[in-house]
Amino acid sequence: MKRRLMVALVGIFAAMSFSSCGYNTLVNLEENVKGKWAQVENAYQRRADLIPNLVNTVKGAANFEQETLTQVIEARAKASSVTVDPENLTPEAIQQFQQSQDALSQSLGRLLVTVERYPELKANQNFLELQAQLEGTENRISTERRAFNEATQEYNSSVRRFPNNIMAGIFGFKQKGYFTAEAGANQAPEVQF
Repeated sequence: MKRRLMVALVGIFAAMSFSSCGYNTLVNLEENVKGKWAQVENAYQRRADLIPNLVNTVKGAANFEQETLTQVIEARAKASSVTVDPENLTPEAIQQFQQSQDALSQSLGRLLVTVERYPELKANQNFLELQAQLEGTENRISTERRAFNEATQEYNSSVRRFPNNIMAGIFGFKQKGYFTAEAGANQAPEVQF
């Protein structure tokens, strides 16, 4: 009986000491995912901050279609209201966040297409600057989403690998969700003149 108890204690001690580094690794990887998520939110916030300036510039430069501006403002409000807790980066939560951001991207796209009908607006220096900043922000968003997905992949791989999967199960480390392409993104858009 004592021998079994001693073997069990040595086994538990060995497992805990062997996998304690696994626990710390999981903590570091999870914190990295949270940090990357914060950068994604930062890039989206930058875009949300630029939109009121863009809308005001468009309003001031042309007798613009109010419906298009209203759609952009409403989409921005919806996108800003959807937040994801870094502790809960599930695929469903990320998909909900992404859907609200995609709706904002679509309304911005409609705004920029409609602007083509206003030559005086296209020549406005403020508008051109804001448009360039929005394009740069979209690139930043893409870069941050890619970095988040890479960090998530590293974390998820570690959570699933042996012996980390044992520690992950014991301490409640769960896989995180990824950003995925928007539905229909695999098809080229149809351009008509």
